[in-house]
Amino acid sequence: MSAPVWSVDPRTGKQREQVAVEATAEEVDRVVRAAHAARGSLADRAVRAALLRTAADLLDEARDQLVEAADAETALGPARLTGELARTTYQLRSFAAIVDEGAFLDVRIDHADATQTPPWPDLRRYKLPLGVVAVYAASNFPLAFSVPGGDTASALAAGCPVVVKAHPDHPATSEVAASALRRAAERVGVPADVIAVVHGFDAGLELVKHPLIAAAGFTGSVRGGRALHDAAASRPVPIPFHGELGSLNPVVVTEAAASERGDQIGAGLAGSMTLGVGQFCTKPGFVLAPAGPAGDGLLKSLTDAVSNTDAGVLLDHRMRDNFVAGIKERVELADVEAPVTPGSGGEHTVSAGFLTVPARRLVEGGPHDVLLEECFGPVTVVARYEDDDEISAVLGRLPGNLTATVHLSAAEGEGTEGRAGELIAELTPLAGRVLVNGWPTGVAVAPAQHHGGPYPATTSTSTSVGGTAVERWLRPVAYQDTPAALLPPELRDENPLELPRRINGVREQRG
Repeated sequence: MSAPVWSVDPRTGKQREQVAVEATAEEVDRVVRAAHAARGSLADRAVRAALLRTAADLLDEARDQLVEAADAETALGPARLTGELARTTYQLRSFAAIVDEGAFLDVRIDHADATQTPPWPDLRRYKLPLGVVAVYAASNFPLAFSVPGGDTASALAAGCPVVVKAHPDHPATSEVAASALRRAAERVGVPADVIAVVHGFDAGLELVKHPLIAAAGFTGSVRGGRALHDAAASRPVPIPFHGELGSLNPVVVTEAAASERGDQIGAGLAGSMTLGVGQFCTKPGFVLAPAGPAGDGLLKSLTDAVSNTDAGVLLDHRMRDNFVAGIKERVELADVEAPVTPGSGGEHTVSAGFLTVPARRLVEGGPHDVLLEECFGPVTVVARYEDDDEISAVLGRLPGNLTATVHLSAAEGEGTEGRAGELIAELTPLAGRVLVNGWPTGVAVAPAQHHGGPYPATTSTSTSVGGTAVERWLRPVAYQDTPAALLPPELRDENPLELPRRINGVREQRG
C-alpha cells in the first residue's frame, strides 16, 4: 500500500492533513505516458501562449487559497507569499510573450550558394521541443520554483509537457497549484495531462529514469541533485539535467568601501543574509572583509542589525536540525568566533547570527574548509583578510556559485583608484551573476537575467530564470534541400508565421 503524503506545519512540527499518497512506479509510468501522448497538443504556439496566460489568471484567482496553504506549510508569511505569487504569474505571462514573439525558435535560413567554398546547400534550421520534462520542486519557493514555477513555465513555453515531483514540504500547495494549471489546460482545449504532479521520494527516482522523460530541471541540495544528475547521465539514453544545487554567494568588501560606508554595508548584509530566515539560494553566505578599524566598523553594524533580528521558523524540522548541527561544527573550529551566535532559537525556531575567522585559516585548508560550504539558514561567515593576496588566495579556493559580489568605494567604482577591475575579473569565473555594490538576494525575472553558475551552483551552463530559460528544453534541427511543400511552416520563405529570422546570416528586416 502506498505511503500517505502529509501536509506538516513547520511552526509546530505537527501533521495538518493527508494530501495524497506516494506514487508507485506504475503510477509514474501512467502519468508520464499520458503527458507524452498529449505533447502534440502543445505544437501550436498560440495555444501555448494562451495556456500560460490562462494559468496565470487562474493562479491569481486562487490567490487566497494558495497563500493560505503555502503559509501553513512553509511559515514564510502571507506578505512574502503574495509577492511570490505575483512573481510566478508574471513569469508565466512573460513566457507567453516570448512564445508570441517566436525569437526563441532561432530560425535561420541559408539559401543554396554555389560560390561559397565549399558550396552551400539550402539549409533551414530552427528548434524543436525535447519532449516530456521532469521538474523537481524547490523547498524554499513553494510557488516560483515549484509546480507553477519557472521550470514548468519555460518547459510549457517550449512546447514540452511537464511532470512535477512535488516537494514534501508543501504538498497541499502543490495540489492547489496543479489543479489551477490543469484547469487552464482544459480551458484552452488541450489535455490536462500536459501538466501533472507526483509525490514521493521513490517517484522522483522513477521519474528521472523513465524512458519517455526527455529532460529534467531541479532545485535543491547538492546531495539530492547530484544523485538525480548521475541517474540521468547513466540512463541507456542520457538526458539533459539542469540542476541548481548549492551556492555560497561570496562577497568581497574592499578596505576603501568599508572605510567609506561600513555601517551601510553591515546593515545591508544583515538584511540580505536573514531574508526569508536565510533560506534564499542567493543568500550571501561568505564575506571577505578587511581586518583593522574599517572592518571592525562594518562588523559592529552587522552585529547591531543581526542582534535585532527575531528568531524564525525554517521550512521543516530536518532543515532546522541540519542548521543547528552545522553551526555547532563550525563554531568549534580554531579561531572561529561568533559575535552573534546563530543556532537554536527555541523548539521550532532558529536564531540568526554570524561567524568570523581570519582569512589565513581558509588559505591553509583542512577542517576550516567547511566554512566554504553552504549552511542553509540565517548565518554568514566573515573572513577577515590582511591584504589583497589573501583575498585572491581565498577566492582561488571557492567552488562555483550563483552570484559573486564586490563592494567598492565611490572612487573605486569610477575606476580612478584601487583594484576594482582585478576583483571583478577574479569573481567572474566563480559565478553566473556578478554584482557591484548590491546584494544578491532577489532575482529579477528579466530578459538579461542569468540564474546559474559553475558547479555545484548548477549542473549546466543554462539559467533557470529569465527568458533564455526556455532554451533548456529545445534542440536544433536543420533541413537540407527540402522541397518547400515539405518544410515546417516556420522555415518557409514566405514566413507565414511572421517569425524573426536570419537569412544568409543577416537578421531579416520586418515591416
